[in-house]
Amino acid sequence: MRTLLKIFPRTILIRISFLIRPLLVLLYKGSKFTDPIDGRGYRKFFSYGHQTLRPNALSPGTLSLERHRLLWLYLQSIIDIENQELDVLHIAPEQIFYKKFRKYSHWNYTTLDIQSPIADIKADLCNLPLKDNCYNLILCNHVLEHIDDDKKAMMEIYRVLKPGGIAILQVPIDYNRNKTFEDFSITSPKKRTEFFGQYDHVRIYGIDFFKRLSEIGFKIKKIDFTSNLSDKEIKRFGLIKGELIPVGEK
Repeated sequence: MRTLLKIFPRTILIRISFLIRPLLVLLYKGSKFTDPIDGRGYRKFFSYGHQTLRPNALSPGTLSLERHRLLWLYLQSIIDIENQELDVLHIAPEQIFYKKFRKYSHWNYTTLDIQSPIADIKADLCNLPLKDNCYNLILCNHVLEHIDDDKKAMMEIYRVLKPGGIAILQVPIDYNRNKTFEDFSITSPKKRTEFFGQYDHVRIYGIDFFKRLSEIGFKIKKIDFTSNLSDKEIKRFGLIKGELIPVGEK
């Protein structure tokens, strides 16, 4: 995988990997790592990253990253997603979750994206064509760092969330940075990668991300789900110890 990353762009590599997933599952079958999303064991996870490769980041079977596996464990353990009836909005739906969530007959499941072919609704997150107070659960993961007016997007998410509902709003956060850095004069993919960590990001969030959400109206919880796990489990699931899940309640 490390060699392939030098040859193919990451988006192309992910598409290739989806086609050969059954083969990858067989080739890398083992017991050292477990992907909680598909329940399979693997002898290794692949390294992955944009500026720096993270070891044991990408699962061969689901192609999930650390944040996906962390979210799955949280959803299953805290929200009981496989049994609870919910009105769910999934923004920029990840293929990893899409097919699983589609099968949940107890969910009223809607996907939304500005251009994704698998989205039920094609719309701008800053101007949602939805009524107020529609959803119990909103998933919006690694999206806000791509949007110029993230405050407007947060306001729209809050608006369509039902009172008592929760929005899970994962973003890449630099925990060593107190204040979010953004500079809209930085427009080239190369410079954005240098300053924001990825070519299509427009900011790098600091720990004030939680305050930004609170100012919209969300009651924020910083969930460190890895604190519920042993170091052995964190390693086996390929997680990042101490990574926080931002959960906003209305």
